[in-house]
Formats: sequence, structure tokens, C-alpha cells
Amino acid sequence: MHLSDLDELLNDIFVSCLPKPIDYDHRRDLVRIFNAIAKEIYGNADESPVVEAFGSFVMDIFCAGSDIDLSVNFSNTAVKISRQKRIETLRKFAKKFHTLQRGGHVDRLQTITTARVPVVKVIDRGTGIECDLSVENRDGIAKSQIVHMVSMIDERFRKLSFLVKAWAKAHGINSSKDRTLNSLSLVSLVAFHLQTRDPPILPPFSALFKDGTDPGSVARNVHNYLDYGKKNIESLAELFITLLIKLESVETLWKEGLCASLYEGSWTSKSWDSELNFISVEDFTEQSQNVARAVGRQEVKKIYECVQYSLGYLLTFLGGRMQRPTLRDILFGVNAVSTLPDISTRNPVDGENTASPVPSNPRPMKKQRIMEGRKGQQFVEGSGRKQNYDASRLGNNLYHSAGTLTSAPTQFPIGIEGSHGQPLNQPIIYPQTSPWFGAPPHSQDPIFPNQYPGQFNSLSLQDLIISGLLLGSFYP
Repeated sequence: MHLSDLDELLNDIFVSCLPKPIDYDHRRDLVRIFNAIAKEIYGNADESPVVEAFGSFVMDIFCAGSDIDLSVNFSNTAVKISRQKRIETLRKFAKKFHTLQRGGHVDRLQTITTARVPVVKVIDRGTGIECDLSVENRDGIAKSQIVHMVSMIDERFRKLSFLVKAWAKAHGINSSKDRTLNSLSLVSLVAFHLQTRDPPILPPFSALFKDGTDPGSVARNVHNYLDYGKKNIESLAELFITLLIKLESVETLWKEGLCASLYEGSWTSKSWDSELNFISVEDFTEQSQNVARAVGRQEVKKIYECVQYSLGYLLTFLGGRMQRPTLRDILFGVNAVSTLPDISTRNPVDGENTASPVPSNPRPMKKQRIMEGRKGQQFVEGSGRKQNYDASRLGNNLYHSAGTLTSAPTQFPIGIEGSHGQPLNQPIIYPQTSPWFGAPPHSQDPIFPNQYPGQFNSLSLQDLIISGLLLGSFYP
């Protein structure tokens, strides 16, 4: 059984990704420096702006190498700032940065005014941190604060977000500039995955927003959901694998109008007013927007290649045919830090080293995934055939528990107080196996040669690993 090995590896990678106190200090110092620059430009007049951080730093889902997002906010929030004034404001800062760049204090200054959100990019020479400065990005600030508060509900959200971001960055699919998934899209997909587990780990955001989306109201409602996911005892390994399976299962359905709605906590069918969207993740505070709109036609293919190959290597590892350090390097890059010993996977029966050479392509063919709706109609992905497709059925759980699992003892937080760099009293999640997997092996798979009998099985994950069956056809 290698699921516990995978869970140990993923938790270790999470710990290695965590920022150190100095990483928090560097970013707080940069916020102070940018505010000092704002005072130099504008003086102490009433119209002098304040520079505030948002993004991964405020979410507390960043690592030492992450950039920092900053917003120049003017005091009068009642007046909407025109695009022209935003650009003029950025140019004033860029002029100051030009002077600092000549003095060797900053580097790689860029002023990008043609983007949807105009931005000035600059790298601080002292810390090497890239600073992305925009104007009046209050929506980004609010979203970041909300994500940080939601992470208090269950620690698995923050852990899985760290891992998915590290995985995406290692594979070059975490950049809206390169038309792949931005960080908000990735974090949103993680939250959506936890909302749609059975039982769910996170509530629909509509429940958190019942009194409005201002951070104060959301914080009060978050208190009511601090033990929301306690009935779900899935480990980090199970959640990581099933997230990738979920994404793969819906690859061909995005173009049919499939959309992940965090507000509803379920799949929805949606058409956007703008151009074709290749992945649709509804903005949880502004449902008319798609936070994954930057993903391009060719880039979505790259994203799914990464998903499919990662799944193949994970299955190779779970089948005992790959060493843990090799999987770590493949999933998270050769620079991934680990404190675990470099041991091979072992046979769960006799303890002998059974590591096998890694196939050059553990997933040579795209699997054919079947999703069954309430009335038994099927959509066969990858085949080009559609039979009575209805997006409303996508959220159905196709599988039933193979037995009752004993709940692990769980400790839950008593509050959501906390600050950057301070440990939070969050849930302690114990690794468990889950019965929520289907198990159709593929006859042409070199790792799992068993012939699929043509029906879904309701085996537990432990049964699947022991029998060597493929973890596929998971409900989306």
C-alpha cells in the first residue's frame, strides 16, 4: 500500500514550500517602502494614496520565490478611477522606479498599459522579489482576504492550494501572461474540489456571502463553518489525485458550457458574453466573470497533457513501480526540497525493494472516461460521441460507499484569528482511505493489464491499490 507514502511525500512538499519568517518580513518591508514612495510622489495631501498588498501573500499561499501584488488605493472609494488615471498613476511610479533602477536598487522595470489591468512590474534587487503594482485593485484585495478566511475552515484547503500551485508552476501552466491558469484559478479549482467532495469539506460560498461579500461579513459567517468538513476524512494524497481525475474527466465538457461555480458549490452550465472560454471557473464574487478566461486554445492542451501525465506517474507510484524521489521531481521539479529519506517504494507484503524502471510514457493513450447521469445516460469523453448530455447531472456521485469507515479523531479550531507568520489553530486531518473511486482498468495500459469488465466497481482505495486496478472514471 503506497497511498500513505504519497501522503507523506505531499505533506513534506507542503512543509518545504512554506515561507519562513524572513519571507514575511521582506514583503511587509516592501509594502512600507512602496508607501514611502507614494508619499514622495504625492506628498501628504488628501489625495495621497495608500499601497496595499493582495494576492498570494494576503491569502498566505505563497513561497519564498513568489511575487507580491500591490495596489495603489486612493482615499475616496466612492469615485471610480478611470483607466486613464490608473495609467497616469502607474507612470508616476514608473518614473520614480527609473531613478531607483539607475541607482541599482531595482531591476527589470516594465510598464504594461495595454493589459486588462494596467500594471508596473519591478524586481527589488535586495530581496529578488518581483513587485506587481496596479491601481485601485480593491476587488483583488477583497478576494484575497476571503480566500485567507476560507482557509481557516479546513487546513486541507491551504495545503492542497500550495501543492497545486507548486505543481502548476513546475509544469509551466501557472501564468495568465502565458495564457495558462493564474493563481486565483488554481486556488478556486481547489476550493471547488473540496466543495464537491462527498461529504463536502468546504461550503458553497453563497452561504459565506449571505450578509454580503465585504470581508467583515464573510469573517463572521466563516465562524459558523469551522467544523464543516469534519465528516470527510480524506487525506491530502486522495484529494490531490481526485482533483486531477476530476479535471481530466471534464476535459471535453468545457466547450459544452460546463462551469465550476464556487458560489453555488456545484457544476453549472454557463455561456459567457466574451470569446470562447476553454476552462470556465466562475468568479466567486462576480459571477459574470470567468477567472480562467486567459487560458488559450493551445495552452489548454498543454494543461491537460500535464494533468494526464501526472496522473500516469501517480498511478505508477501507487502501483509500486516508481521511487518517491523520482515522483517528487516529476511532479514538483528537481528543485523541490524534501526532508524525507530517499527510499524506494516497497512491496507491502514482503518488504522487499520492488522498484521498477519508470516507463518513458506511463500513459500512452488518453483514457476513455464514462460519466453516468441520474437517468443512466452516458457521455463518453475522448470518443467524440455525446448521448443526451445534460450539464446539471455532472455533480452526481456515481459511486456508493463499499463500507463504513471509522472516523479519525479530529481537532478543530476555536477561532479564525491569526496573522502572517503565526501558527493557526486549524484542523488536524488524519490520513484515511476513501471508498469514492471507480476502478475501470484499461486493457492497453502497460501498468494495469487487467481487462475492464464493463461496469463500475465500488471498491475502496485500499482495495484498488492491492488489486492493482486503475484509478479512473471518477465522477467530475
